[in-house]
Amino acid sequence: MTEVSRNLEQVRQSLPEGVKLVAVSKYHPVEKLREAYDAGQRLFGESHEQELRTKHEQMPKNVEWHFIGHLQTNKVKYIIPYVAMIDAVDSIRLLREIERQAERQGRDEVRVLLELHLAEEATKYGLSPDECRQLLADGEWRQMKHVRICGLMMMATNTDDEARIEREFQTASDFFDEVKAQYFADDDRFAERSWGMSDDYRLALRHRSTMVRIGTSIFGPREY
Repeated sequence: MTEVSRNLEQVRQSLPEGVKLVAVSKYHPVEKLREAYDAGQRLFGESHEQELRTKHEQMPKNVEWHFIGHLQTNKVKYIIPYVAMIDAVDSIRLLREIERQAERQGRDEVRVLLELHLAEEATKYGLSPDECRQLLADGEWRQMKHVRICGLMMMATNTDDEARIEREFQTASDFFDEVKAQYFADDDRFAERSWGMSDDYRLALRHRSTMVRIGTSIFGPREY
């Protein structure tokens, strides 16, 4: 058993049944991804278009790729052939471009998560709750045939203050319920609450996370 496979098993054992694990593989060599794949991992997260394309070519075709970083609209066309889900949609402009490129490239559907910005850090991207409410209220997303909004994601403040982190996770959880009831009550596919990374995912699980993004605890320090 390799170090990656041992780490992966430890993480899996810590997750409740039904919680999805996205192995954050950005900056890690394909050899480590293959070790995780051989241990049964199928969901991987990348945040750079060129790295995603290279790894897509070298990994088995049944890998489910998530684009997890901030996505510029001019990069959408490059990742559409490869991604199953775009985890961090932070504007209607980006949503429009995903729809446009998915239609142009013959994708029936691209799943997305709307990114919330709740952290007390200006460097993080995302929609404020009011901006997210406005995007959904405007209703343009309802006319999109190639984009499926499947839930929300957020990143907590990078801090040792666990009480603050838990407050942010709980705010996201409560906001999910609000949005679900108002806009997606009859849509079973709007179900993902994606929060929690290597340092805080155990806290996120207390606040109903259904999808965690874990890299360092599986692959070790990034290899830039």
